[in-house]
Order: sequence, then structure tokens, then C-alpha cells
Amino acid sequence: MADTIPAAVAAAAREFGGALALVEPAGAELTYAELAELAMATARAFIASGIEPGDRVAIWSPNTSHWVLGALGALCAGATLVPVNTRYTGPEALDLIGRSRARGLLVAGPFLGSDRLELLAAAAAQARAGLPGLVVQIPVEAGQATGQTAAVQALSWADFTGLGAGVPPSAATARAADVIPDQVSDILFTSGTTGRSKGAMSAHRQALDVARAWAECAELTSDDRYLIVNPFFHSFGYKAGILACLLTGATMVPQLVFDPARAMELIEAERITVLPGAPTLYVSLLDHPDRNRHDLSSLRLAVTGAAVVPVALVERMRAELSFDTVLTAYGLTEAVVATMCRPGDDPATVATTSGRATAGFEVAIAPAGRDAESPEGRDEPATGEILLRGRNVMLGYLDDQAATAEAIDADGWLHTGDVGQLDERGYLTITDRLKDMYICGGFNVYPAEVEQVLARHPAVAESAVIGVPDGRLGEVGKAFVVRRPSAGQATADELIEFCRGRLANYKVPRQIEFRADLPRNPAGKALKRLLRQESAT
Repeated sequence: MADTIPAAVAAAAREFGGALALVEPAGAELTYAELAELAMATARAFIASGIEPGDRVAIWSPNTSHWVLGALGALCAGATLVPVNTRYTGPEALDLIGRSRARGLLVAGPFLGSDRLELLAAAAAQARAGLPGLVVQIPVEAGQATGQTAAVQALSWADFTGLGAGVPPSAATARAADVIPDQVSDILFTSGTTGRSKGAMSAHRQALDVARAWAECAELTSDDRYLIVNPFFHSFGYKAGILACLLTGATMVPQLVFDPARAMELIEAERITVLPGAPTLYVSLLDHPDRNRHDLSSLRLAVTGAAVVPVALVERMRAELSFDTVLTAYGLTEAVVATMCRPGDDPATVATTSGRATAGFEVAIAPAGRDAESPEGRDEPATGEILLRGRNVMLGYLDDQAATAEAIDADGWLHTGDVGQLDERGYLTITDRLKDMYICGGFNVYPAEVEQVLARHPAVAESAVIGVPDGRLGEVGKAFVVRRPSAGQATADELIEFCRGRLANYKVPRQIEFRADLPRNPAGKALKRLLRQESAT
């Protein structure tokens, strides 16, 4: 069993050979043998460019075949991968590239009106900072010219890979063979929803172990065609996407940026079987006016998480889309995949829990007490912060011993900041984030519970609930609601009354604000920090 990513690349070429590894709409189509060959050619180019074992290589690009080849090539050359959030501004990306001390950078060419290389050049000039010695501009769309801007010397992909001709294949093979399981494979930066992002470091063995565990729970096989909508810079798109396919022989079909109409076209044209994503992805498909015009019958598996998953949404996915299996899972950058449902789990378990431990994790709850006067919950399992322990907890945060010690205690438990419960079977129910809880009239309110109730209203597509100051009760709930376009126009009073019949009075939101959409991070989580800031002004 491969225990480094270079070994997994070689194993995939041997085992799956002529099977399709990657199909890029209107672009590349690679078998696993070709993927391995091109990854090693890219490794030779990195070696020729002076990248040494342990050096960091950053990638700032949407989902493309070049992202996959660049990442695997860098890892086969012994480098450490540093994915960069495509939503970052130039200064944000420059900060991350500088903090990781990246010596190489692969950056997307112009896309959707943005030239990231020019953004970086402008940010570097303003900050009087330098860029990595190796900068490669990769094409995002077929036929796109790449090269240099007036401010930055950048190699095109063709010129970069051409450098590898001067490096013998044996040199790349030796580099790949020298990579060890405990070597740092990647530094994934957190979303920064609660402050400055931190770089979570993982080893090769950990990256593969969590990918293998996810693939096993999802029953991913070489017969699957996987539409990878989750961004590659995110742990899910990279590890539960690229690496999971590499280990199983499934075919990757990357989508540059999620668009529901385009996604449905790809599902139909490519006969997609696996489509994981955040809850909002499925909402956009379910509510799209053209859904019935597309043949989505090839879909077999949905895996969701990343945010509170309304029970009503799971029910709609089963009833209105063609998924045979809908699973929920729980993970975070520091642990990737911690719990997951299994295909044999009953619908109630899938709809109300995030599954049981996987990837060798132990899961525990640090009791935070409960509301003794709460009418519900007296006989329920204790609610508290979710703790994780196991071989796949991150190695630590990059250059931040204090934050690492705060996150991982002396007994090896990772303090997630998420709140939940464990039932007698070991299945985890996510209640909320510790930071999202607010206190109304002396009682703890977990917004996720309110959001679950709102999701039951036929006019509500999605919602986000926060606590806002109140002179009498301390804090009360405010719900930001996105209406379903085809379900009529519910009023604020109607939604409040709907909640009043289903929740204790202190949990009922006092304010409703209708929005066209909610601010989100790349994983699909609503950015409640921004909603709080807006409400405070």
C-alpha cells in the first residue's frame, strides 16, 4: 500500500494504466499512465528549476489539469505543496506565499476578468516584497497565451516543462523514491473565518490515509466519474478529490468554478456518478429552473457537510435528485475527514448525524453543560466541544507553536471549536460552532437548531442565524434568509410564527432579514463573522 504520494502516482499507473484519470471539458484527457508520465516530467522541470526536497511550491489557480500535474510534479520532486485560495486578493495571496517562504509559484493566467500575476506584481510592488524565484503562469482556458507581464518574469507552462528535458528521468525517479511517509506533503491554510489564516501541515502518510478512508466510506471505484467542484486548494477538493481518485482509479472531471447550469451539462455529458459538495450546491441544483431538462440519472453518490445540513435538504436530495446514496461527513483543515456516514446507514442517521469516526480518529465530547430548564435535551447526550485524536491530526501550524499548543492539548486531543453530541453508537451530531452560540435570557442558543427549523419552511432555501445585542435579554436571534425562487414570498412575521410553533421561545429569532445570497467561504460555510459585522454597523 502506497504511503507517499509519489508512490501512489506510480501505483496508479501500474494498476489502472489505460483507464481515464482526468477528463477536462474541452481540454485534456489523460489516462493514469499518461498522468504519471506527465507528473514525472513536471518533477524533472522543478528539479531543473532548482527546487530542492522540502522547498515549498505554491499554486494559485482554479481547478484545471495543470493544477493536478503541478501538484503531483512538485510532490514527486520532494517539494511541499502550498495551495492558495483563488478568492484571495493580491495582497492576501502575497502574504500567504511569503509566510510559507515558497520558492516556486504556479499561477493562473487571466480568468473571469482577473489576472492574478498582475495582482501579485502590484501587491509586491506596494509592499516592496519579492516573489518566488520560479514563477510559472499556467493556462486556465484552452489556447490561452501565457508568459510575462511588464512587472514579473514568468515562464509559460510549455517553457517550464521544456526545462525538464535537461534532467534525466532517473533523477526524478530517485527524488520520488527519497520521499518518506513522515515528510510534510502540504501546508493547507485555514479559511480565516475567525482571524488570520493558519497553515496546517500534514505528512504524506496522513494525506493518503484520510483520502483512502474517504474513498472507502464512499465506496469509490474505478467505475466512478467524479465531478470535482470543491476547489483543489481546499482539503476536500485536493485530498477527498484528487488523491481519492488516484487511490481508486476513479476519473476526475474538474469544474473551474461551480455554476449549476454548467454542472448539470457536465453530469449529463460525462455521465457523472459522484458529486460531493456543500449543502448550497445541492440547493442550487434542486431549485434551478432547467433541472428537469437534463438527464441526471447517472448520479449515484452525494457526500455533503462543510456546514449544517438541514434534514429537509437531505430529504429533497433523495426524493428529487437521482442519488442512490446521500452521505454526510465532518472534517476540518486540521484533520480533513474525521467522521462519515456509511452507505448502509438508514436515512434518519444520514439526515441527523455526520457519521462515525473514520481514518483512525477517536472522537470525544468535552461537556459544556446544558440548560437545565430547556424543555428538550434533558435526556439527550451531553453537548460540548468536539475533540479529535489520532494519527491523522495535523503535524501542527506553520511557524506558530503557540497556536499549535492551543489547538492540540498535552494528551493529543485536537480542540475543533465545533459543538456536538455523540450517541450510543458513536455517531456524531454537529450542533454548532462554539463561537456561534449566543445566550438569550440566560439560555444557550445554538443557531444550527434554528436553521434546521427554518429549512423546514417551504419558502426557505437557506439561512444563517446569529445573536445580536438586546437590552432586555442580552442577545436575541437574527436570521438571514434566502428565499426559494419558486416557493412564493414568505414574510418575516410568517417565518417567526413558523419557528414559534417548533422552538422554545428563547430560540425563536426576533429579526428576519431577507438576502439574495449569503457570504461564504470556499468550503460553503456561511461567513457569520461578516454578518455580525454588518449587523453591528
